Amino acid sequence: MPETHSPPPATPHAMKRRDLLRGGALLAASVPAAGLLSACSPNRVAPAAGRPVRGGVLRVGVSGGSAKDTLDPHNPLSYPDQARVVNLYEPLFHHDAAYRLKPFLAESLEPSKDGRTWLLRLRAGVEFHNGKTLDARDVIATLRRIVDPKAPTAGATSLSVVDAGRLRRVDATTVEIPLKHPYALLKDLLAQYSLGIVPEDFDLRKPVGTGPFAYKSFAPGDRSAFTRFDGYWRRPAHLDELHIIDFPDDTAKINSLLSAQIHAIDNLPPAYIDMIEKQGGQVLISETGSWNPITMRVDTPPFKDVRVRQAFRLIVDRPQMVKQVLGGQGRVGNDLYAPFDVAYNSDLPQRHQDLGRARSLLKAAGQENLTVELVTSGGIGSGAIEAAQLFAQQAKGAGVKVKVRITDSATFYGDRYLSWPFAQDYWFTRNYLPQVDAGSLKTSPYNETHWNDAEFNTLMDRARRESDASKRNELLKAAQRTEYDRGGHIIWGFKNQVDAYAANVTGFTANRNLPLSNYEFRNVSVSG
Repeated sequence: MPETHSPPPATPHAMKRRDLLRGGALLAASVPAAGLLSACSPNRVAPAAGRPVRGGVLRVGVSGGSAKDTLDPHNPLSYPDQARVVNLYEPLFHHDAAYRLKPFLAESLEPSKDGRTWLLRLRAGVEFHNGKTLDARDVIATLRRIVDPKAPTAGATSLSVVDAGRLRRVDATTVEIPLKHPYALLKDLLAQYSLGIVPEDFDLRKPVGTGPFAYKSFAPGDRSAFTRFDGYWRRPAHLDELHIIDFPDDTAKINSLLSAQIHAIDNLPPAYIDMIEKQGGQVLISETGSWNPITMRVDTPPFKDVRVRQAFRLIVDRPQMVKQVLGGQGRVGNDLYAPFDVAYNSDLPQRHQDLGRARSLLKAAGQENLTVELVTSGGIGSGAIEAAQLFAQQAKGAGVKVKVRITDSATFYGDRYLSWPFAQDYWFTRNYLPQVDAGSLKTSPYNETHWNDAEFNTLMDRARRESDASKRNELLKAAQRTEYDRGGHIIWGFKNQVDAYAANVTGFTANRNLPLSNYEFRNVSVSG
């Protein structure tokens, strides 16, 4: 879980944002949905020419956020956290827009013959925001911070294979990384956005990274500000400043974009695509591996019974979900994640709604006429609440009563997060092994279903140690079958990422990673 911050005191920035949210609410109340967008038409501008403009401030509205917002590079939880992390810090490797694995702060990573020791070579001449040159010591300190047993971060499970005590600095740009056992996919693990490299003397109160923007200010639950880092190792950003603003409410977020108070928003509900474009705005659509699962705790009644979990997976009408919840902006899922992974098990039969079979399974489990509460929140992202409500409608056909409980983002991601018996969540594109480490092991930081299956754990352990790609993929496919047969996720679809931005903004391009071009604002510019 991210570090918990106390709520910020009232500040001029906070007052402005409260006024902004109040204005959005008033606008929504004063006009019907179809007329809401046209109410802002006086603020329309001509589309930007596409040439980058240096200078200016980009104000971005990001879904969710709360007083628990953080700048910790290794514990991002919400969308605003992720947007901040991507711009402040950088990992050793990363996935490009097409989700291909590429070097980033690293130049190379090569294993020994037995796969137990890897030699990491760093890019030379990279500077931190404080002017310090990136050194192998910083990498070692970062990796040890991530796996610190006294305060393990979100990436600790992924990097548990690293023998942190034996990390060795060979020279300024070379690190020897010993492993506890052979692991074939170390590069992919090191490519997660939550594994940014920080200096040896990192202080969260004054965060320093190597990213294109440097820290300026931060008010948890409200907004954060960053300035262009002119010493950046690649071409510096076009923008002078970047402001990231929390928006727990979609209506306020959309209205703020259309009234020119902000320049871009993530997670645009697909129903607004046509109206945004008619008002002169721009819509960015990216095919991704992102998913909003319905989560069932496998250790808690009634979902402790695998027959109940199987029945609930047969209740959902997946094509209807994609059509109505995503507005067609997505594709049907099959209760498996990581669709871009070469090991994705596409041989498993596609699940379809089967209410008769669902009823039969529930009867066998002694759960006829079952009533359950499904917890959701707008902070999970666009479509989450609609998906919960549609599932509740579909469940009636199997004799199940689903009470949808809508909470705010702070409540959903508060003390009960990861303990809700029946809820939702969101995940971005990942390959299979990193996703398992993040959410499908007893030791995972975000094991929302409390999945802990002995056969699955054995298969994953064998897969991590297997150096032969074809043999490893077969093990991973077998592991996926166990989740398909008895896991706790209902993965009804993968959604296209839909974002929106003003006509005077350029530089956003389709990306399979995080929203708004992976929240990478270095190439974005604002004119006028």
